[in-house]
Amino acid sequence: MHTETDDNALIGATELSRLRWRCRRGLLENDLFVARFFERHAASLSLRHATGLQMLMDLADNDLLDLLLVRREPEDELACPEVIEVLGMLRVKPLPTIDVRPVGVPLIDAPIFDLPTA
Repeated sequence: MHTETDDNALIGATELSRLRWRCRRGLLENDLFVARFFERHAASLSLRHATGLQMLMDLADNDLLDLLLVRREPEDELACPEVIEVLGMLRVKPLPTIDVRPVGVPLIDAPIFDLPTA
């Protein structure tokens, strides 16, 4: 029997690796969304998230991109809580960066820091 508690269990390293491989796309724009998603959420992905992400990865590249760019919303079997939650996580815009180098310091020698979100 599959319970809600099981859905909230974190996925293991092997499952995460398989999920990353499954999420490889043929369209660069989709890959950028997916890469950012894993950078932010890999350590906290649950079975519920994995299920939603796998459902999204079953889509054709252009259909997935339409969802990611909010050109359309999930319909029918995709309009389930798992997909909607993961889609919201995928759609989050990148954090702005701030250039903290002193005047005259070359870019290659200066760090760029992400700004914390409120």
